[in-house]
Amino acid sequence: MDAHTAATRYLGPKGLDPYMNRFFNLLPKLGISIAGSRLLAVRGRKSGEWRTTLVNVLTTDDGARYLVAPRGHTQWVRNLRVAGSGELRLGRRVQTFTATELSDADKIPVLRAYLDRWGWEVGRFFEGVTKHATDAELADIAPGFPVFALA
Repeated sequence: MDAHTAATRYLGPKGLDPYMNRFFNLLPKLGISIAGSRLLAVRGRKSGEWRTTLVNVLTTDDGARYLVAPRGHTQWVRNLRVAGSGELRLGRRVQTFTATELSDADKIPVLRAYLDRWGWEVGRFFEGVTKHATDAELADIAPGFPVFALA
């Protein structure tokens, strides 16, 4: 994958994905989390209105939290880059956060941990790369997978 393709990589919903997304986006609104999922709320970069989507929040052993965009440079990624902050919602609980995007080199251990935790769910977006990939393989795909550290 060349640098431009990686920097603009986006895999949109296909087939039943839009319907499944609507269903699964309802669960955190009801206070139901599947494997740590949350409803991400970020202000739209043009409209200023709240936009929401389901995300998996990766929490590492040392308590650091990350958002990984398995579909690439999505609208929520673009909005978060501009807003710099957002909310993680589960039922009535709301956690505000600020986000810092990681450099490609810093993504490698986070991508590995993300694949270890959710590879069963998001593996199809990683095009054959698994938690067992070498650091070099993860470095090759890193530009196509935005990662944010949350504080």
